Amino acid sequence: MLNVKRIPPHIGWYLAGFADGEGSFNVVFRPRKDYQIPWKVSLCFNISQRDRVILALFKRYLQCGTLRQREDGVWYYEVNNFRAIWENVIPFFKKFRFLSAKKKRDFSKFCQIAELIHEGAHQTPEGIERILEIRREMNDGGKRKYSEEEIRARLRESSETIRRAPPEGR
Repeated sequence: MLNVKRIPPHIGWYLAGFADGEGSFNVVFRPRKDYQIPWKVSLCFNISQRDRVILALFKRYLQCGTLRQREDGVWYYEVNNFRAIWENVIPFFKKFRFLSAKKKRDFSKFCQIAELIHEGAHQTPEGIERILEIRREMNDGGKRKYSEEEIRARLRESSETIRRAPPEGR
């Protein structure tokens, strides 16, 4: 677990300011056939930049995530492991807060969804619905690979399949 008290304040505030302008908090739905709920819900914090040095500072001080270079030369820092999000990213940004109203709002919603996932709500249709509701206002709607309608439709199909299945042992 990240000890935010050990991060030099000038570094923490610099990284928070950088993330305020360039960072992104995302909630991703991935279809899964091997889950009872047909979606895996993942949280992701990322930043892309041409200069690797600043992104390496994030990796060093947040003590998690991956740093890689895309084919176009842009560097990408990403944290999508839930435990790292919960224990490192969220505590960091709770200590070194954002100034912009938009990033404060997105981070607050990201934290609400992290709490739901931590409690296991992402494993129920009601929890998925709540996550969709919170996510809707993040990143100003943003680009989404799967629409809310598609996510709900697969949830309904999954629920109907479970209801129609014969009880085990018969």
